[in-house]
Parts: sequence; structure tokens; C-alpha cells
Amino acid sequence: MSNPRFAPDARITANAMPLPAAMRSSVSRIALQLGLEGADRLELTLVNEGLRWLDQPQIALGRELRLELGYAPDPLDQVFVGEVVGLTPTFPADGVPTLTVVAHDRRARMQRGTKTRWFAIAIPRGGNRPMPDPAVAALVGAESQLIFASDPVSLGISAALGGVEYGIRAASGKSKGAGDQELIRKQRGETDLAFLGRIAAENGWVMSVDHGGVQGGRILRFTSLLAHLVPDLRLHYGENLIDFAPRITTVGEIVAVTVRFWIPQLKIEMTVTAGWDWDRQSLNVTAEPSYGRGGGAKGKTSVSALVLGDEVSATTAARVLLAKLLSKLNQRLTGTASTIGDVRFKPGGVVQLDGVGKLFGGPYRVTGVHHTLDTAGFRTSIDVRKEIWFDGAHLMRGFENAARTSLAMAVPGLGGIKEAAS
Repeated sequence: MSNPRFAPDARITANAMPLPAAMRSSVSRIALQLGLEGADRLELTLVNEGLRWLDQPQIALGRELRLELGYAPDPLDQVFVGEVVGLTPTFPADGVPTLTVVAHDRRARMQRGTKTRWFAIAIPRGGNRPMPDPAVAALVGAESQLIFASDPVSLGISAALGGVEYGIRAASGKSKGAGDQELIRKQRGETDLAFLGRIAAENGWVMSVDHGGVQGGRILRFTSLLAHLVPDLRLHYGENLIDFAPRITTVGEIVAVTVRFWIPQLKIEMTVTAGWDWDRQSLNVTAEPSYGRGGGAKGKTSVSALVLGDEVSATTAARVLLAKLLSKLNQRLTGTASTIGDVRFKPGGVVQLDGVGKLFGGPYRVTGVHHTLDTAGFRTSIDVRKEIWFDGAHLMRGFENAARTSLAMAVPGLGGIKEAAS
């Protein structure tokens, strides 16, 4: 008989030293939240009898906390490394006082204050050249002592988008200086975390912190959504899927995103719309002059089209459309599920849900993981979303055609070009 996994276990260390036995035995609840947005969060609730854990140096602000979870007698997995950012004691009129210790991963450092700056490579007598997005992400992360990590697919997509931008600049006849200035990444009154989140969205990446290994908590990982489409785990309702609460809605649904920009070489304003056809499961892209549209994009697109007011140009439109459209489309079907405690779930991973019908079953992206260990046992709940490319061979062809449309729309003499990719 395999390990029945009836004995959950946890190990907590503070500044590389295990918590004293008395303090460890006072921990009544462990709650860990891991996700793709914001910093990961660990909460330890201690029974503070006699107020003996107040002012303890092991859990003082700024101390490093490491958490390992799993089942005895198997080896435990390191699931969190972060810093203590808050202490919340309670002093009830009746009952036992408690102390809650809150720790965040190093991304919390990137939420402190906003910055305005730009990232470029200075070329002697050649002006400034744009810095590649992976290099920008690595530089910003390093300021918070985080190490950049990515996969080949993520780097390839970033390079491809950069190639489209340079191709548009060349096709439109822009000088090197003018085109390069548009491509330089600018942080405008944003926190470092919000700035990196925008870069990730415009490259089709998800951002997470890798807590495993010796460098756990210091690895800032950027992963392409398209690099991870095969389910890591399977949950079946009535077996290991304890409950599942899906949500599908068309309220406020956005099926198209429109941007408009001026091409000075042609003295013409262009309107580009990227939309998703749910019936045909395909991406449609149109590019045409704005004149004669009865008020521009608003006069022709449906009420479910989002007209962006973002400052874009021919060279930056592709990234903006990608970020805005995908963020909306991938929120159509979401849900929460729970199972017995399982440390194999990771934000950004893929889970297969079975036994819940055709519409609500299939692969889902894991966007959040919540581990709880208390007197009721070890439980894991996950936040999930159904992404369009899980059944999207048409989508990939649509993206290819979208890139060609982006290139074509900046070519001098395009007149009334209009292309639909399906």
C-alpha cells in the first residue's frame, strides 16, 4: 500500500534556524497564498499564552521565514521563502491571546514607492537604443535582489514581438532614432511590480516567484502561457476533487479591443481592432484608416469592443492589443476548486478537471494556490481560469496573421487595407 498521506507535516525556519520547539508547538494555523498577482503571503497564527511570544527576535520584522510542507514520513517541499512584514497580536477579554505573523515574498519590496524612468542602451554617437524586455525585467528585479529566470518559449515570443515592431518601423520609413525612441521601455509613475506586470502582459508572460531550492524566494520567473499547456495534475469530481465552483459570464464581456494611432509618413490615422470569435474559436484582426468611420472605432465596433485611450503607435500597437485582449478573454470562465493538501500545485501550472461536464471540464490555468494547515488538517484550494488556447489551434494561426496585418498596416500607400485573420 502506498503512503496514505494521513500525517501532514510542516517545518518553519527563521533566519535559517528552526523555530524553538515551544514556539513551533504554539502554531495553531498556517495559511499560505501563492499567486500570479501581487506578493505571495504566509500567515502563522500562534497561541500567545502569557504573551510569551511578543518581542521575540526570531519573528521580528524583516526576519526571513521559510516554510516546508508535505506528509510524513516523505521529505517536505520548500513552498515559501519571504520576509516578516507584519505582526498582529490579539488581546481578547476572554479566551487565549494570539499572535499572527505575516510574511511576503521579495516582490513586496517592489511595491514600495513609484518611479518614473526609462531603459535604454546609450550608443556613442548613435543615440539611445531600446533595451530588450528580458534585460529590463532582469535589471528591475535585481534592484530587489531577485534573479531573472525564463524559458526559451518566453524569450522567443518577446524576440518575435520585437521583430514585428522593428519591421513596422522599417516598413513605415521611420528613421532609426525616431523608431527606437518609441520602443524604449518607460516606467511612468508606477511601482516596480506594476511595471514588470505590464511588461509580462505585453509579452504574454506570467510572473511568479520560485520558492524551491537553495535560491528559493530569489528567483523571479517569467513563463509564457503558450509554453505550458499540458496538465500537470488531474482532479476528478467525486474522487480527489472535493468541490468546484465555476463561474462563466458574458456580463461586461470584451470580445474586441481597438487602438488608434497616427502614421506621420502617410498623414493618416489608423484603427486596428483585434477580436475573438467564440463560435469559430478564431482571432480576427482588422486594420484600416479611421476616416469615414462615423466617429472612429466607436462608430463601427460593437458595444462589447473596448476602445483604448492608451498612447500607442504603429510599432507598439501589437503589444498593447495582446496584453489588453488576452487579459479580458481569459476571464470569461473562472472558478475555485479544493482538494486534500497537495504541494504540487503551482501558480501558472495547468490542472485537468474531470467529472464536471463538457463545458466546465478540461484544462485550466492555476492562477492562485491556497494551502491551509490547522486542526482540521491540510487542505489546498486553487483559483483557475479557462484560457482560449487550450482549444486553440485556430488561435495560433490568428496570431500569425495578426503579425502580418501589423506589418502591412504601416506600409506606405496601404490606402484602405483591411485584413481579417480567421
